[in-house]
Amino acid sequence: MFTTIKQLFSFFFPSLLTDTFSMMNLQRQNLFVFLLLIIITTNVFAECTCEREEDEGKKSEALKYKLIALASILIFGAIGVCIPFIGKIVPALSPEKDGFFIIKAFAAGVILATGFIHILPDAFETLTSPCLKEHPWGEFPFTGFVAMVATILTLLFETSSAAYQVRSHTQARTKNHGDEEINQAHSGQVAAHTHASHGHAHGSMIQVEDGSLGLSQVDRYRIVSKVLELGIIVHSVIIGLSMGASESPKTIKPLVIALTFHQFFEGIGLGGCIFQAELKSLSVIIMGALFSLTTPIGIVIGIIVTNSYDENSSTALIVEGVLNSASAGILIYMALVDLLSPDFMNPRLQKNKMLLIGSNVSLLLGAGLMSLLAKWA
Repeated sequence: MFTTIKQLFSFFFPSLLTDTFSMMNLQRQNLFVFLLLIIITTNVFAECTCEREEDEGKKSEALKYKLIALASILIFGAIGVCIPFIGKIVPALSPEKDGFFIIKAFAAGVILATGFIHILPDAFETLTSPCLKEHPWGEFPFTGFVAMVATILTLLFETSSAAYQVRSHTQARTKNHGDEEINQAHSGQVAAHTHASHGHAHGSMIQVEDGSLGLSQVDRYRIVSKVLELGIIVHSVIIGLSMGASESPKTIKPLVIALTFHQFFEGIGLGGCIFQAELKSLSVIIMGALFSLTTPIGIVIGIIVTNSYDENSSTALIVEGVLNSASAGILIYMALVDLLSPDFMNPRLQKNKMLLIGSNVSLLLGAGLMSLLAKWA
């Protein structure tokens, strides 16, 4: 019957029939293309799920790689944080020598790349996850906001700590000066007491142009080293926990080497600051041990909570994203303001052309190598 109708239409309306069937063919083609696009889009976005991922590999194999990562990160992190202290054995690498500028520039590049390339993108991805509610997480750039607040708080902490130390030394000098005058009235040993009291009061402070006391480089590095370690530790706990909670050997395997070098380079940066802070031996050991153990401890915690930890839950995403954002803000500030700016503005570096070129190359090398690790980490 369809054939008869088609013949009648072709006899009376030949052009209309041709146009109609051409349009039907075109519509079928469009429908086919549309369905194909839907299938491709579905396959592309199928991986984005808020459900907990099932075990893609054997748990025993994943555990093996986790234990290898734990030992590797622990050893190389400890080696990295100890390298700047070789300056006590090798005079060429001591802070008084020009070579130390090159080491510090490399370390600062590593820390800068850690903040910009490793931590900040992860924070953006976490806080813009489709697993979080659109309100408020999709309506405001919380990652940049938290990083900015962390940067400002770091600045306020450093300035307030420096001001507190300056006031403490100033009050101590005033008190000692008053005691000195009383002692002078009784003993008459003016010159001896003046010299003794001034030496005791100044300590690690320096004299500024107006005659008042200012914060010395050593005291500044003591503040810097503590804030820098805080930023690194926060990030290290998160990456350790994420690795420990993963059950996919395919995911963990490339991270072993990447995170090992990541921890090694960060250790060099932190160790340089600790070395210049001239802390007591016990403080140096504690800070070095905290840095070396933080990521392995995070891995152990991740292994323990593997069955209950859901990295796609809203609580985990928010906590991880906020901490990563704050950590990125701290590390970026520390690298630019506390590590790079003082050295590159130092007349000793600016007057030495070869040292300036070497420091620039070292900075780019440190930032470049650390950025390259983002391909696997």
